[in-house]
Amino acid sequence: MQTGTIARLTDKGFGFIKREGQEKDLFFHSNELVGVSFDELREGDTVSFEVAESPKGPNAVKVSRVA
Repeated sequence: MQTGTIARLTDKGFGFIKREGQEKDLFFHSNELVGVSFDELREGDTVSFEVAESPKGPNAVKVSRVA
């Protein structure tokens, strides 16, 4: 599991996670959230996740908020 910070949330059910040492933010979709709803997330929250490859490049899966 990796950790990062929510950089941006959209009103369409997805967002982006900033990872330390990485230039590009990582996409995540609300379908990949574990133990938290999209409405509960805020920009700046710390999350843990795994990275998976998709046709459009890497994205975050199994995303959960770190208490």
